[in-house]
Amino acid sequence: MFFKDIIGQNEVKERLISSAGKGIIPHAQLFCGQEGVGKFPLAFAYAQYLNCENPSETDSCGKCPSCVKYNHLAHPDLHFVFPIIKKAAKKKEVCDDYITEWREFIKQSSYFNLSQWLDHIDAENSQGLIYAKESEEIIRKLSLRIYEAKYKVMIIWLPEKMHESCANKLLKIIEEPTDNTIFLLVSDIPDNIITTIQSRCQRVNIHGVKETDITEALESAYNISPEDAASVAHLANGNYLKAIETISLNEEHKFFFNLFIQMMRASYARNIKEIKAIGNEIAGVGRENQKGFLKYCQRMVREYFVSNMSQPEMIYLAQDEANFGTRFAPFINERNIIGFMNELALAERHIEQNVNAKMVFFDLCLKITMLIKQ
Repeated sequence: MFFKDIIGQNEVKERLISSAGKGIIPHAQLFCGQEGVGKFPLAFAYAQYLNCENPSETDSCGKCPSCVKYNHLAHPDLHFVFPIIKKAAKKKEVCDDYITEWREFIKQSSYFNLSQWLDHIDAENSQGLIYAKESEEIIRKLSLRIYEAKYKVMIIWLPEKMHESCANKLLKIIEEPTDNTIFLLVSDIPDNIITTIQSRCQRVNIHGVKETDITEALESAYNISPEDAASVAHLANGNYLKAIETISLNEEHKFFFNLFIQMMRASYARNIKEIKAIGNEIAGVGRENQKGFLKYCQRMVREYFVSNMSQPEMIYLAQDEANFGTRFAPFINERNIIGFMNELALAERHIEQNVNAKMVFFDLCLKITMLIKQ
């Protein structure tokens, strides 16, 4: 992975390269920001740059043995940790059991999210976690001598998914790692990481990708007009992954949007039979998709509330969403907006805690029937 392949984020790239050139390399860094801003590719490109044998002032060389092995995700001093699901029958209990699938997945695209990864490994209803046993693997790997690189690198993607016992076992090695060992933690929600790990890491805050950078990348990669690229970049609101999904008109977006319409219409009509049917449908799509749908609902409610203010530059809606909003937006107002957001966030929390999904969504729709009339 090269810095030049990452969309925008020039300020972060320059800061990482400058600190490496000065030999200021913190042993534990936390790359954090919203989904789709390029945190993982930045951490990966940084790791490759640190171990490149002939780095330039702007990027790794891509030709030395280290870069070649990084390109194949097979450097002996590069280690990955990421959320998995346990498959006892197939003896898949730690990240290394999924390393083949992980390499295939990353080679497809360096911009991805948890839902896409779990789909790739057929997680179905299971939620991805970094289990307690992984801490033993991490400690074992880092206790071994460095094979050939300048630095041994451990990239932990989504450390907020780490089991608490796993996180606690890593405190000492993160605070006092073996010589020339670097931890790069990549997080969507850093506040969900235990505070004792947060305090041991230097934060690298990564903001949304600039609209101009997304526009330029879309024009180059997808051969679309500047006007269409600019429109998609605005809707993406700094999230390049969302821009890609908008262009591809993926099935998940259509499913979430249609389900949102059904849920709101059934709740407005107080159609209990339809509400139960919607709850049953959502209950069958898997926990990560259920959480994704609830996040989508929160975004839609926010956008429809803002659209009432007649400030189009502040609105991030696709055309089909905007069309629905012309009639629906007035139902989201200052009297019920807080209630909507609270109930959707509560439902998301219940799904996270493995509460029965049918009950969660049936209860949510009943509460919406009350809110939507306010």
